This record gives sequence, structure tokens and C-alpha cells, in this order.
Amino acid sequence: MAIFKRSPPSASSSDGVSPHHDQELGKTEYSAGNEYISGTEPVGADGVTVHMDNSHLHRGLKSRHITMIAIGGAIGTGLIIGTGKALAQSGPGSILISYTLVGLLVYVVMCGLGEMAAWIPNSAGFAGYATRFVDPALGFSLGYTYWFKYIIVTPNNLTAGALVIQEWKTPEQVNPGVWIAVFLVAIVAINYFGVKFFGEFEFWLSSIKVVVVVGLIILSFLLAVGAGPKGEATGFKYYKNPGGFKPYIKKGDTGKFLGFWASLVNAVFAYLGTELVGVTVGEAQNPRKTIPRAIKLTFYRILFFYCLSVFFLGMLVPYNSEQLAFANGLASDGPKASASPFVVAIKIAGIQYLPGILNACIILFTFSAANSDLYIASRTLFGLAEQGHAPKIFRYTDKRGVPVVSLGFSSLFCLLALMNVGSDSKVVFGYFVNLVSMFGLLTWVSILVTHIYFVKARRVQGITDDQMPYVAPFGLIGSYIALFFCILISLTKNFSVFTKDQTKPPKANYGNFDYKNFITGYLGIPLYLIMILGYKYIMKTEGVKPHTADFYTGKDEIDREEATFLAHQAATKGNKKDGNWFYRTFVAWLF
Repeated sequence: MAIFKRSPPSASSSDGVSPHHDQELGKTEYSAGNEYISGTEPVGADGVTVHMDNSHLHRGLKSRHITMIAIGGAIGTGLIIGTGKALAQSGPGSILISYTLVGLLVYVVMCGLGEMAAWIPNSAGFAGYATRFVDPALGFSLGYTYWFKYIIVTPNNLTAGALVIQEWKTPEQVNPGVWIAVFLVAIVAINYFGVKFFGEFEFWLSSIKVVVVVGLIILSFLLAVGAGPKGEATGFKYYKNPGGFKPYIKKGDTGKFLGFWASLVNAVFAYLGTELVGVTVGEAQNPRKTIPRAIKLTFYRILFFYCLSVFFLGMLVPYNSEQLAFANGLASDGPKASASPFVVAIKIAGIQYLPGILNACIILFTFSAANSDLYIASRTLFGLAEQGHAPKIFRYTDKRGVPVVSLGFSSLFCLLALMNVGSDSKVVFGYFVNLVSMFGLLTWVSILVTHIYFVKARRVQGITDDQMPYVAPFGLIGSYIALFFCILISLTKNFSVFTKDQTKPPKANYGNFDYKNFITGYLGIPLYLIMILGYKYIMKTEGVKPHTADFYTGKDEIDREEATFLAHQAATKGNKKDGNWFYRTFVAWLF
């Protein structure tokens, strides 16, 4: 849903609160270019307003779509594959603590985003909130930072899918570029068929991912207590030998702490994409009811899927396992297609046939991740165009509300995945991927800053907690604390380039500064700051003052559309039709 132009000064919003400071707000860039005033659009069979001006997304995501995407949408290679690298590098104790702490940070970020999105759900996403409540320069920088992240991570997931297929078909038999091309055509088609088709497809893929992860957790528990073929209860055996905390770079306690800190960065990569819910609200039906539920489900997902998974994983696979090193490319002869530590755990337990089945499931994980990543990239570019931060052509949508130009342009960058076909270009692509974690951290930092400004502004303007559809439970204090740690992790993300590795011969530590890793690891920060400062200098923008922050532009329109949808649902009892046996049973059990 777009953010519409303000009504005249004499107009009032549908909630009875008169718009404030129209003169100042009329000068802000946020309302520039959004000339659309609605109220007479037709309503579809599902009660959703259908916009006919080729510049609006359609609210085609049902409650069950958002719910399941919130649960399983961001579960991908970071959890299923990336945890292996973290375990081999840092040990089971380190990854358990780091995944729990970063999970808490993510939950605070999501709560802050949820408070803003529940007040006014818009298609510009959190970049739109940054423009609206902080500074257009921050919205510009955040939007492009987020878009950069997803035009890099999408081809990364396409590559991961092709890598897993090599378990059955070697590169000599079938060129990996073939699989990448097949996956690319499929995700472009799914996104092109419209948001309803995308939502239904991701609903079932997310459902499969949830079932697989739940099955892995149950299996891991059974293996840990001795129910496997070997009958050996591993328990906390590997916490004692080789140990719970593996030294990294340095020896002793210092090395163990550095290992823990390195695992924080790996945990950040695993959680990237959790903020997907903030992008989907622009196309969600009844978003003010859906968002609080999605935030609650995010907490359960972090606690159950991530924390329990790494907890049991540390019981089943020692960090010095040769199979683990080989799977994650730490062995001398390079990486193996079967790169999941859960596959390693199953092999160690002596279970036959199951590793192949799990590898097939991992292909679905990577495909789903690539599919949702392309969706985010296209909607982010659309949101930038909607705010006037990108050419207007990227705001064009077809009759189904699909931003086809943004989708097509973002899809072109997926061709970067083909760089992995050549051995030399793989190194270059690896440096691109190194940027992703930093872009994700900068996104979280921006969301937290925006939430702080949002809360301060609404308090100044007298908007109480009782008036809010959803309020972040940790408030300003939680956002400040999470902001501090996100900045700290960002600044220390690639600390290894500054530290001499005591595990190597002394001469190897001199003259070997890894400048390529340093540049790609930290390039996101100057790029982010340059975009902010450059935009402010060129556009002469000023920060939004608390008393002038715009809380009402477009809110009356969204209120009317939501009221129309709810009235239609009540009249047709459509809520009972929105779902299926799996969804109703799962949600009933969860709540």
C-alpha cells in the first residue's frame, strides 16, 4: 500500500485526529510525488481494494501467508548450512550463547519495526519509516543498503542450491550454471505471477521448512539421549572433549573469547531476513492484526528453531570433526556439496539414506530463500521509487499489483550467481557475499534508530500507548541497548584482519594483512555514510523534528481499506475460509 499525499489542512483523519503541521510536512520530500488520493476504488471478491493506477501494490497476502512466512520465511542456509562453520570455528558453547544473544537483538529489532508497521503499514517498508520519522537521507541510504544486500544474497542462495545438487550430479556431469539458470527462471516466474501466488507458494515451502526443522530437532534429541542406531547417548560429551569453547586465532581464554565473538557474526548471517515481515505488510490483508501475531511468532521461531537447533547440534558433532571441516571447506581439498552440519550429525550417528533426503530438503530451503530474497529486492526498489529515491519507472505495477520493472531489474543481478561457474570468479563473488552481513547489521541499526525517533515523536505529539495497535515491549531502553550491540558487532565484524594468528608460524603473521577481506568486510559502512551525507548535501534535507513528524499521511486511507476488508470478511465469514487444516491446527497448538 502506498503512502498517499496529505489531505488539505482542514481535513482530518478517519480516527478523528486532525493532521498536524501541514505546512512543514508539505515541504518534506516524503509526500513528494505521491499525488494519489483514493476513496472510490473497486473492491475485489476478497474485500481488498483494487488500485487501477499502475503504481500501487495489492494487498494479496492473507493472514496465514504472513503467519507462516514469519515462522519459516527466513529459515535458510544461515541455519541449515552456516551453523557448521560457526561450530567448527567456535565450539558448541560459543554458538549456543551467540545465537541466543543475537536472537534477542533480532527480536528487539522486530518489536520496534512492528510498532511502526502496525501504526501505518506501507509498501515503502522501513526505509519509508526512516524517511518519514528521521530524515529522508537515512531513508535513501537504508533503502539502497537493503536493496544491495538482496541483489547479492539472492544469487548466493541460487549458488547454494546448485552446490547441494552436486551431491548427485558432479560439475563434470552437469555444469552448475544449468541448475542456477533453472532456479532463476523459476523464482522470477513465481514472483511475476503475483503476490497471491507468491504467498501461497511461500506458505507451503515455509510449512515444509518448519516440518523439516521440527523433525531435525526431534531427531537430534533422540540421538543425544541414545536412541540412534549406535545406541550411544552423547549428551554433553563433546562439551568436555574437545570442549565447549574453541580458541580462535589466539590461545587460551583470549582465544576462546575471540571464538565466541566470531560466532556472533555467523549468528548475524543466520538471522538475516527475519525483517522480511516488515516488507510484506505493504501487501498484507488486515495488517494491524497480522503484525502483532507475526512478532510473537518471531520470538517462538528464534527460541525453538535456532536456539534448540544449535543446542542439540553441539551435542552431536564435535567441533574438530573431520567431516565437519570437510563439509565447510576447511579441509585442504576444498568444500563439499553436502555442507550441512545436520547431515554430518546424521552420518556420525550411522543413519543410512536420511542424509540424501535431508540434502533434498536443503535444496527446497535454498530455493525458498532465493525466492523470498528476490521478492524483497523488487519491493525495496519499488519503495525507493515511491519515495522519489529511484526513477519513477520502478514504481510501475501491472494490473495484479506486481512491480514488474523493479522485479525485472533486480532479477538481472541474479546473473552474478553464474560467476561461480568459473573458479577464478568464485573468489570475487565470495568478496561480494562478505558484504551481506554488514548490510544486514546496518539495516538493523537503521530500524532501531527509526524506532527511537518514532517513539519520541509520538510521545511529543500526545499519541499514547493505548492508541497504538502494537507497542514494543522493551520500549526505548530495549532499542538503545540493541542499537549499541549492533553497532559494536558492526565495528568488530572483521576483527581477525587486525589480529595475529598464533596458530600459524610467526613469520606468517608479517606482511600478510588481508586487505581484500578488510575492504569487503567494512565497505558497507562508508558506503552507508556517504549515501546519507551525500544526499543531505545535494538535497539540502533536514532531520525530522519530533513535533513535525508525520503520523497521519495516508493513515485514513489505510483505515478505510482495512475497515472495508473486515466488513467484507464479517459479511461473508471469509475468515473461516482463509486457511486450511494444517494452518488452523498449527496456530491453535502454538497459541
